[in-house]
Amino acid sequence: MAIECSGRADEASEPGDRATPVPTAAPDLSPPARLVPLLALACGSSVATVYFAQPLLVTLGERFALGPALLGTIVTVTQLGYAAGLLLLVPLGDLLDRRRLITTQLGLLALALLGAGLAPGAAALLGALAAVGLLAVVAQTMVAAAAALTTPARRGRAVGTVTGGIVTGILLARAAAGALADLAGWRAVYLVSAGVTALLAVLLRRALPSTLRPAMPPSDGAGKMSYGRLVASTVTLFVRHPLLRIRGALALLVFAAFSTLWSTVAQPLSGPPWSLSHTAIGAFGLAGAAGAAAAGVAGRWNDRGFAQRTTGAGLALLTLSWLPIGLTGQSLWALAGGAVLLDFAVQAVHVTNQTMIHAVRPDAGSRIIGGYMVFYSAGSGLGALGSSLAHAVAGWPMVTALGAAFSLAALLLWATTRRTTVVGPTGDIG
Repeated sequence: MAIECSGRADEASEPGDRATPVPTAAPDLSPPARLVPLLALACGSSVATVYFAQPLLVTLGERFALGPALLGTIVTVTQLGYAAGLLLLVPLGDLLDRRRLITTQLGLLALALLGAGLAPGAAALLGALAAVGLLAVVAQTMVAAAAALTTPARRGRAVGTVTGGIVTGILLARAAAGALADLAGWRAVYLVSAGVTALLAVLLRRALPSTLRPAMPPSDGAGKMSYGRLVASTVTLFVRHPLLRIRGALALLVFAAFSTLWSTVAQPLSGPPWSLSHTAIGAFGLAGAAGAAAAGVAGRWNDRGFAQRTTGAGLALLTLSWLPIGLTGQSLWALAGGAVLLDFAVQAVHVTNQTMIHAVRPDAGSRIIGGYMVFYSAGSGLGALGSSLAHAVAGWPMVTALGAAFSLAALLLWATTRRTTVVGPTGDIG
């Protein structure tokens, strides 16, 4: 699936918004009809494990004696594990057999979830959740696999479908975790997820083609590139290509805003005047799940060459979404509406980002997506910790102001860098 890129500068300014697809030497492969939806399901299930704790924060804080200002630590430690996995594990998709890598990571993720469900104390819980974050990055390996299995003309749709599975998993995780916690306790959330993850590992072992080999990275002079150089090359790619850095910075700010809402919303909803149950709090993820529709739409727009327009519209919508979210104390309908707008905007930008960065170096897809998702993870951790502290200091109004600030910063960054594109050997693709 590799596309040879020139050794000259890969960036250029392009006044237009449209992109001209770059011809590829890849064969006209199409994945089995059911494989992309199965990958979407597995991606959603895997990444959901990172977010199970969000509607349970108050309960976990009481169970493990964590004060309100420390509740964000539960989310942050998982995101730190996720960031480590993005740097250390996702690049392996460019070096090892992806079928074996995906199924092995899913198996290990099931064991980490089992550990979280059986954790006897705070230290054990945080350690298990760090491992969950580390291994949940298998979702990004599956995104890269879906992109590699699909022709360039349909790659945006495939990435959109798989990313739609991810966002649906993130948002439904809250509803599922809340309902299970009310029915059988918080431990059941992780124990049930361990079983589901193990089952998906078996199904993907059977469904993924045995020929799903990596796009071999350049030789280090003595054969295959070493693991150390493979990881280091992720950093090199982002140093070399401004488009990767810009889209990474956008991901950091966008997911900081996303996490600002979803990492803290359980606190105002669990207290007066609403005093909602775990199930009811998690149900707000169902409202936000409507935003997952943006993933498929954005994928189709990207295939048509409207990446920059999609990004700008998404970031403007993200900024505006904080107006109704700020009315959470007065109206749950306002929160639900704002959540739909926020999640729709986030996913539109996220799919656009992934489609654009994969086109920079398709042969390094796993490393590029892994490096990009480090920004995502850093933003998620920043939003979780910042919103927890903001709520402890000044309540929901300060949380809303923080989320709006992240969103506006992303919009301004896009506005000042929107003409930065990437040029392949025959034309503009950014």
